[in-house]
Amino acid sequence: MERTSTEIVKAADITAIETSTDRGTADSELEYLAPAAAAALGLLANAIKQGAASREVVVQALKEAAVHERFADVLEAASEDVMDEAEDPYDFDACLNADNLSGAATEVRNLFRWL
Repeated sequence: MERTSTEIVKAADITAIETSTDRGTADSELEYLAPAAAAALGLLANAIKQGAASREVVVQALKEAAVHERFADVLEAASEDVMDEAEDPYDFDACLNADNLSGAATEVRNLFRWL
């Protein structure tokens, strides 16, 4: 039986999503997006573990929502930002950091292609 997200939330008795970010110490509202996204993914994992959602349905929904593409976009943007901030475009540490972020973005995309 397929369940809607509302049914999954009710079945898991979820009343709120708690994140580790303290609103009093955050510099911007953007700091809440990453913990909220992680909490939402945690809810999906718990729904699978509790039998409230099919793993195939959840994985397909993540693929259709292009979650991997958006995560890869964040890593690529961070990579570009590292190089934009580098005073020397040939700085080894900056290039290594940027390359690692860009490589991670590629790996995220590849992981979803293999699913």
